[in-house]
Amino acid sequence: MPALARAGFRAVAPDLRGYGDSPKPRDIDSYKMNLIVGDVAELIESQGGTCILVGHDWGATVAWFVAMMRPDLVRKLAILNIPHPSAMARELKRSGAQKRKMLHAFFAQLPLLPEIVMKLFGKMVLRMLGPFTRQELDDHARAWRGSLRTMLNFYRAIRRTRGQLRKLIRPIDVPVLFIWAEREQFIVPQALEGWEAYGVRDLRIERIAHARHFVQHDAPERVSQAILRFAQDDAR
Repeated sequence: MPALARAGFRAVAPDLRGYGDSPKPRDIDSYKMNLIVGDVAELIESQGGTCILVGHDWGATVAWFVAMMRPDLVRKLAILNIPHPSAMARELKRSGAQKRKMLHAFFAQLPLLPEIVMKLFGKMVLRMLGPFTRQELDDHARAWRGSLRTMLNFYRAIRRTRGQLRKLIRPIDVPVLFIWAEREQFIVPQALEGWEAYGVRDLRIERIAHARHFVQHDAPERVSQAILRFAQDDAR
């Protein structure tokens, strides 16, 4: 965000519903994708109407669907590490390796137990996934207080609405930057293949060799430079 701001852009990082200081409805149905997309769409409209949309992890999943459901709001789409939803569904269907890598997501759909595990071991898990400082880990833990159930409801809502999500898939006509950490722990690299079949017509892939899932922490300068080049490239 500071790199974008120094280049003259306005960067806005919202808490999605269920996270941070945003509202936290307790029921699972409040985390259906069409509702999350609606939140982001309203935010974009309130800030001027169109944007370059950047997302990582759950933010990336939401960003894919915003670009498909509200293409009028997205000039360009930058995604960190989370492949196109149809490519993910394809690999989960055909790849045992992908199923194993996503066991955490299946576990998160269970009632109550994931909240207990995250409360006890969440900081330890983050420490294994990225170069977080002790202060950053403490900040995350404070942000989780009162939010564990609602954060995990994203996973539970996805399980309930898989059939509905397939109906939301649309071609993406805007330029897409995909930043891929080649040591990504949760996604098989085969999920990067065949996106043209899903209507991704203008794709640029930036590969970062020694980064993991939290690529923006492992390689902050590379990620900032890639997004900045993409944002400034008016020819695409």
